[in-house]
Amino acid sequence: MKISELASRIGASLENCTEDIQINGVAPIEDAAVGQVTYASCPSEFVAARSTRASAVIFPYGLPPITVPMLRGDNPYLLFARVLELFCEPLQYEKVIHPSAVVHPSARIGPNASIGAYVVIDQGVEIGPNAVLLPHVVIYRGARIGKNFFAHAHAVVREYCRLGDDVILQNGAVIGSDGFGFVREPDAQIKWKKVLHPGPAVLDDRVEVQANACVNRCDNGETRIGREVKIGDLVHVGHKSNVEQNTVVLPHVALGGRARIGKNVTILAQSGVAGYCKVADDAIVMARSGVINDVAAGKAVSGFPAIDHRAFLRSFAIFKRLPDLTRALRRLSEKVSGED
Repeated sequence: MKISELASRIGASLENCTEDIQINGVAPIEDAAVGQVTYASCPSEFVAARSTRASAVIFPYGLPPITVPMLRGDNPYLLFARVLELFCEPLQYEKVIHPSAVVHPSARIGPNASIGAYVVIDQGVEIGPNAVLLPHVVIYRGARIGKNFFAHAHAVVREYCRLGDDVILQNGAVIGSDGFGFVREPDAQIKWKKVLHPGPAVLDDRVEVQANACVNRCDNGETRIGREVKIGDLVHVGHKSNVEQNTVVLPHVALGGRARIGKNVTILAQSGVAGYCKVADDAIVMARSGVINDVAAGKAVSGFPAIDHRAFLRSFAIFKRLPDLTRALRRLSEKVSGED
């Protein structure tokens, strides 16, 4: 593909290019060779871009130009994603049901399905057309799943859960596992009584749940994940939580039971939102934050307990100076005592 065509197809502006060179692939900046395009995303890569052997570099606006031809745009990572789609063709799976798969006679599977080895589909399940279920996927009874469903190996959809169209489950994702509900039973042989969780988990269209993440079912009502929500690896979504559309939940996040997460929210890695808390639309929860109170719309919070991000940064700047401030206070106290 000529670089001019590439720029047009990904919506980039082409700079510092004197000839219409051929591009035939994509590679990391340290390994790229002639004929390949690469991507610079951090200061070390911006430096490396000046000596790369790549034929073109996806480069942010605002940085000084380099001698290599540049593909620039308002969102360089988006340009890179478009390049990957052009040069990295996804795997295709045969539209067959493997002989070792167990599909209940009452299950209804749409056309063009690919059902891998040792898949189990229980009674009353409905799955729309063009589904891909890779080996060892299990779909419990009564689940309802839309079209273009893609489940990687060992994903599980529990009983009576409902999934929309274009849902992707990465390896080991579990949709609709029991919520963590136990109540102490006084004066009984079994001290912790398990609370039943008959309410399903419901995922809307174009949701992706990544590896080993879990969306709990609930004791009363539904756990709901809105359209276009992306849930990272090892995320826990507690029972009866509600995550609204276009929200991104990064890996290692825990949402307590009945948490309410608004639209277009970003929750960064290793954060926690306590049960019953509300994070309103367009808010940002910074990495490793602990949300124990409601977060207003558009606010950025960080720390534990999570507070306004700018206030946290000011507080942390003072915290780092505490040893010096303590020594200065001690010297002042000693001086005052000596004068007395």
